[in-house]
Amino acid sequence: MTLLGSNAESGGRPLDTADGEARVGEQVRALRLDASLDQAGLAALADVSISALKNLENGRGSTLRTLIRILRALGRDDWLTTLAPGPTISPIDVLRSSSTTPRRRVYRRRSGD
Repeated sequence: MTLLGSNAESGGRPLDTADGEARVGEQVRALRLDASLDQAGLAALADVSISALKNLENGRGSTLRTLIRILRALGRDDWLTTLAPGPTISPIDVLRSSSTTPRRRVYRRRSGD
C-alpha cells in the first residue's frame, strides 16, 4: 500500500488536496485499527493530541509533524520514503559532469628505435 494509492484509483486524474487528505486519513485509520489501537492509545504513543489524530483520520488537515509521528508510532516509516525518494543518477547528468577535456592519445616509443 502506498501513501496516496495510485492514479488509477482516482480515475487517472491527479488527486486534489481534499481527496489526498481523505485518502491518507482512511489509510491511517485502517492501520490504527489493524494494530488494535484506539485513538487515545495511538495519540499517546505518537505524542500528539487526540484532536490532531482525529483531524488527520477525518481528512480535515494535519501538520507534517503529526503525520510523521503517527506513521512512526504505527511502524510505517517506509511511507516517508515514498514522499521523498532518494536521489537518482541520470545518465545524462553523468555525461555532463564528466571531464570536458578531450582524451589524447599517448604515443609510446617502439622498441628498437
